[in-house]
Amino acid sequence: MQVLTRPWGAMHYRIDGPADGPVVVFANSLGTDLRLWDQLLDELPQIRAVRFDKRGHGLSDEGGDYGIDDLADDAAALIEHLGLGRVTFVGLSIGGMIAQNISARRPDLIRAAVLSNTAVKMGTQQSWSERIAAVRDAGLDSIADVIMQRWFAPTFRARPELAAWRNMVVRTSADGYIAACHALANADLTATTSKLALPVTVIAGDQDGSSPAELVKATADLIPGATFHVIPDAGHLPCVEQPAAFAAILRNFLQDHSR
Repeated sequence: MQVLTRPWGAMHYRIDGPADGPVVVFANSLGTDLRLWDQLLDELPQIRAVRFDKRGHGLSDEGGDYGIDDLADDAAALIEHLGLGRVTFVGLSIGGMIAQNISARRPDLIRAAVLSNTAVKMGTQQSWSERIAAVRDAGLDSIADVIMQRWFAPTFRARPELAAWRNMVVRTSADGYIAACHALANADLTATTSKLALPVTVIAGDQDGSSPAELVKATADLIPGATFHVIPDAGHLPCVEQPAAFAAILRNFLQDHSR
């Protein structure tokens, strides 16, 4: 296991793939760890994949209170620590907000960005407050079934591996989950994302109950020159439900922008 020591504690990360492959950094969604990308990486053996567990998730420490700026600073510190140069950054959901933020604030580190199932603003103060209250009162298990319905298309929810994803959510630190909810509630990246000046492609799932395709497209429309893709029969985690389709989009994007 590989760990970067940050001022807030231990940040767990992992590197896979050939040393001479195009470097791609991945940022996870709320309630998942770096295993989110396992099936996708099976489709992309040629890339040098760098994954990490954000604060309060997976094997990383809690990290206290923070915002999207702080999460982007963690990702930047990892890129600099590993001496990766300019990378392609792929982020999903809150990971997509990290991708937007680091692209705007650290263009010296980011060559191109892939924004999956994300937006410049996700949810409302009220919706996040209600979710935080539910987790505080009854734990993550109390909202896990609703999360599964929002995350996955019906065809995937009928598969036995749904149980593993539910387990990933409920075994996430409640404090870590709540801290990330606060970061999401306070984030509005409209001003900076609309000024991005690097290659960007944006991905949505046609059955996403957390960030509907029209919300994701609205963010794509803000970014000059961004391309937009909708993956059929996929919800909030298309890299899990439709890894081959996601990999095809990423592979084509890397061919154009990774060098």
